[in-house]
Amino acid sequence: MKTTWDIFCSVVDNYGDIGVTWRLARQLVAEHDLAVRLWVDDLNAFVPLCPGADAGAAQQWQQGVEVRAWPADWQPAEPADVVIGAFACQLPAAYIEAMRARPAPVLWLNLEYLSAEDWVEGCHGLPSPQPNGLRKVFFFPGFTDKTGGLLREASLLPRRQAFEQSAEARAAFLQSLGVQAQPGALLLSLFAYENGQLGRWLDALAEDAQPVHLLVPQGRILGDLGAWLGEQQLQAGAVHQRGTLTVQILPFVSQDDYDRLLWSCDFNAVRGEDSFVRAQWAGRPMLWHIYVQEENAHWEKLEAFLSHYRQGLSDAASGALMAFWRAWNMNRDMHAAWQEARKHWAELQQHARDWATCQAARPDLAKALVQFYRNWL
Repeated sequence: MKTTWDIFCSVVDNYGDIGVTWRLARQLVAEHDLAVRLWVDDLNAFVPLCPGADAGAAQQWQQGVEVRAWPADWQPAEPADVVIGAFACQLPAAYIEAMRARPAPVLWLNLEYLSAEDWVEGCHGLPSPQPNGLRKVFFFPGFTDKTGGLLREASLLPRRQAFEQSAEARAAFLQSLGVQAQPGALLLSLFAYENGQLGRWLDALAEDAQPVHLLVPQGRILGDLGAWLGEQQLQAGAVHQRGTLTVQILPFVSQDDYDRLLWSCDFNAVRGEDSFVRAQWAGRPMLWHIYVQEENAHWEKLEAFLSHYRQGLSDAASGALMAFWRAWNMNRDMHAAWQEARKHWAELQQHARDWATCQAARPDLAKALVQFYRNWL
């Protein structure tokens, strides 16, 4: 009998939560031969990530994962051997009671949001006794050996390497998206939340000495982009030119195609958690738009990551990188920040490759979860 795993996902921010849990569920099935149910309270957010999925199905099988609708009127279900509540979502009360009544103990894990803050190491793996006698364990992804690592399929980096070594594969993929960049153009991707500094950055891109082709998948940044272009409605396939900058709107793509998009670009601007991690595995210079929190609490998380990520850079490149990321997230001048970052382009390129290699030397998140369960047994 296969070990059973239940993953609960409450969709909070469009695609971040479901993006992480869907990747994790697929990997647990494909690489660890587990029986995984993924409970999702908004399947409309799941379909764009998994073309072919049915937003109205109460139960469906996708890539070996049993995907279940998580209805407001919960129906009884047998608890799994391992239960993951993703990002502190509240499990149905009846399911928790069934966990308590189950003859065989259940490992209940709370998969936390990714953070590079120092306190994460001390909280990773800590149990939290519940009033009903169950124990919930905090499990933190992270960037150090004392955390749960990052999501990374075993085939990810070999697939990236094969893609990079094939000019034909890259050209065919870009062609499938309708992208025809002029020779020698700097190819950028942009996936972000709303940002008041976008216009200043686009001004700098339009003045860059090197032609720039900016690929923008459909998402929340389109409103700000449309304001800069003077276009109210931006549809997938639209192409606009200003100065040396070409802007092209892309359709929302599947997770696998998004990986290929990141691999195809020379620079990637990403948001949230899922695309943030995938951009790191792409090994390209990047810019992270962190999810905004009250009282600017997200700035501490940003600085914590930068303190890790900038290690190994020269003082000048490190300063330019930090100024660039702070400008994007703290509403500072992106025009000047981009121009300064461009002075250190070669070093930032090599550093991104080195960072991906360093992180890949650690166990991935799925493997760490499976090993944690084995040790718990």
